Amino acid sequence: MVIPPNTRSELLCYLVVAQLIARARTGEWLRTDHFVESLNIWLNANGAEVDWLQRMYFKSVSEIVALDFGNLPHFADESKLAELFTEDWRLDYGSPVVRSIYAACERELQSE
Repeated sequence: MVIPPNTRSELLCYLVVAQLIARARTGEWLRTDHFVESLNIWLNANGAEVDWLQRMYFKSVSEIVALDFGNLPHFADESKLAELFTEDWRLDYGSPVVRSIYAACERELQSE
């Protein structure tokens, strides 16, 4: 199943933020089991599906995009990262930070 481009960007943005949170907490990117859990949370919440090859692609690309943000000081702070979500734990697309991550995700997906 192919998901629409804007949905792919939203999924990737969510996974990038999950990667950044993992790195802020542990110093490492998401372990595979935690990545799968994060991916499934987003897919279930959004009624979307991706096949196993797409799952592996999103894992790799989320690390690549997160790496671009990971060295910035406020992305190492869990409390700052928590501010990227609304009270119902959806990404806050009104936030300039979330919009910049989303834009990076769009660029990355366009270059594939």
